Amino acid sequence: MFIALLDTCVLWPSVQRDFLLSLSFEQLYRPIWSSAILEELEFEETKKLVERGANEDEAAARARRLIEQMTTHFSDSLVDGWEGLEGSYGLPDEDDEHVVAAAVVGNAGAIVTANLKDFPATCLPAGLDVVSPADFAFNTVSLDPLVAWRAIDLMAARSGRRGRQRSGYQILDDLEARYTMGEVADLLRVTIRP
Repeated sequence: MFIALLDTCVLWPSVQRDFLLSLSFEQLYRPIWSSAILEELEFEETKKLVERGANEDEAAARARRLIEQMTTHFSDSLVDGWEGLEGSYGLPDEDDEHVVAAAVVGNAGAIVTANLKDFPATCLPAGLDVVSPADFAFNTVSLDPLVAWRAIDLMAARSGRRGRQRSGYQILDDLEARYTMGEVADLLRVTIRP
């Protein structure tokens, strides 16, 4: 199964995160991340929730719960032992070294990130690609659009349990408008059209 390291910036937007992890739940790829990515995600998620009006304690608890859910549902995704490779790649921003190190230790074929310029190909080991979330989603959905639609259906079902019922089509509209996943939305709309 293809392995992809998901960078913090890809996991932070909630609908995008839900979509990418739902594709993984449907066995279309295996996500990995490091403890540093999860720590950064917890920090950024807390900050986002506070900015949206949650008090700090509530925001911190919700962010912790997100990380707990991710580590529970994707128990084989945490990469250990990457620390020794940190600083080995000569990236423009040394704070990104842990991402490549975890990808290498986790045998990832790709790093999925919105910060493509931070991971120049000349600094990466052979066989490790860097792709945007939209390109990664399209490539993954293309493997089996019917299975990918099942992931959208599950997202729609979960939205009802949260009291904000959304249809699969509304989720596709959101992916297209907010996350530049127009190709993904078009492919899935064609796939499910009667």
